[in-house]
Amino acid sequence: HITENEMEKLASAHVKVVHNPESNMKLASGIAPVPKMMKRGIVVGLGTDGCASNNNLDMLAEMDTAAKLHKLHYMDPTVMDAHSVLEMATIGGAKVLGMDDLIGSIEPGKKADFIAIDIDQPHLIPLYNPYSQVIYAASGRDVIHVVIDGRMVMKDRKLCTLDLSHVISLAKDEAERVRGWVEAAKKK
Repeated sequence: HITENEMEKLASAHVKVVHNPESNMKLASGIAPVPKMMKRGIVVGLGTDGCASNNNLDMLAEMDTAAKLHKLHYMDPTVMDAHSVLEMATIGGAKVLGMDDLIGSIEPGKKADFIAIDIDQPHLIPLYNPYSQVIYAASGRDVIHVVIDGRMVMKDRKLCTLDLSHVISLAKDEAERVRGWVEAAKKK
């Protein structure tokens, strides 16, 4: 719900924007005019918002949604091409955070943050265009390795730094505690 005039003001003020398409769709917040913003030079990063308004927080699914949503909205299959969406999710996000000198791309001197995707999956074959495959066909379930700041945090789909069953147990305990608060508040 942003006007052309407001977009001009954002661009001239060098405002950066985060696009959360799945959250916006779930909350019926409207469709951000991301292609128009980008044409004006507004830096746009891609986000998932939060679990209350997105649920799965799957960044690969978010990229797919961002690309397809704008193609449909503008009735133009060339809008939000796969490469642009990947840039929005990586270096665009880093620029929004003011951290593009540290993260957002694989370059000497930057933190080594990256994922590896198992491309030997039926839904990812044949691999003609890696950008297209990542944006339109891959999901978080295809990620096999995660490296953050040069440190392997997931290897062969197994977490290296957390005890997943312990984390799940803590989350369930916390959910019960919150449920107790809600029930107590209802009785008042």
